[in-house]
Amino acid sequence: MTKETLISSFEERYKELERALQGDDIEYIRKLALDVHAMVHPAEVSGKAEKTIADYVLDYMMEGHQNDLVPRENWEEDLHYAGTNTVPMCWQFWHTYRIEDLVSNILMADQEQLFDAKWQKKIGANITDTGNALELDEAIAFAKGIHVDGLREYMIAVGKNTRQILGKLTLEQIKSMVPEEWVVRILEEGGVTTDIRSVWLLVFWGRLTRGGMILTPLTGHHMMHLPPCLDHLPILD
Repeated sequence: MTKETLISSFEERYKELERALQGDDIEYIRKLALDVHAMVHPAEVSGKAEKTIADYVLDYMMEGHQNDLVPRENWEEDLHYAGTNTVPMCWQFWHTYRIEDLVSNILMADQEQLFDAKWQKKIGANITDTGNALELDEAIAFAKGIHVDGLREYMIAVGKNTRQILGKLTLEQIKSMVPEEWVVRILEEGGVTTDIRSVWLLVFWGRLTRGGMILTPLTGHHMMHLPPCLDHLPILD
């Protein structure tokens, strides 16, 4: 498997999902959403037989590379609000899965997020938010305290939970936006901070339909962060 094959396969399926979300075939939308979600999460999440792009990056991190520095992402518009453009590898997974936990549970399903004090202790995180506003020295200090086994467990739990939510969404839900108070809950529960480099996420998410959330925080967002790891580390060389 090559990096180019993994990325192009995702892009083709993602575009198909974008087109489907403009229509009304809820069964087709659910199937594509689950397919695309599976492509950017560890195979254990969906039960896929073959390794995914997330598996290659995760396996490398688990081999003792959690502190390797990589570009944060490949989308310049988000970097405008970043505390640092360079991050430790484990930050990438913390960031993407904290966002997925918050968005899928609080915004898409109006239920409790998975993350709590027990998960924080198991992961070894010194923050509860998505880490958007961390400066480089803060991100490095954060990474040194992370227990990668706990982080991996959290990732798998979040991914599996999201799939349950995706499989139950109605067409009406997919086409609709969510109440403002649901968005504010993320701030109240420590998912973001009041720093402009963090709280801007609430404005962005609050403008999305649930279909838009499927495309960005739950799938496309992972592909902002996984390719830079493949490009700048000896993964799939």
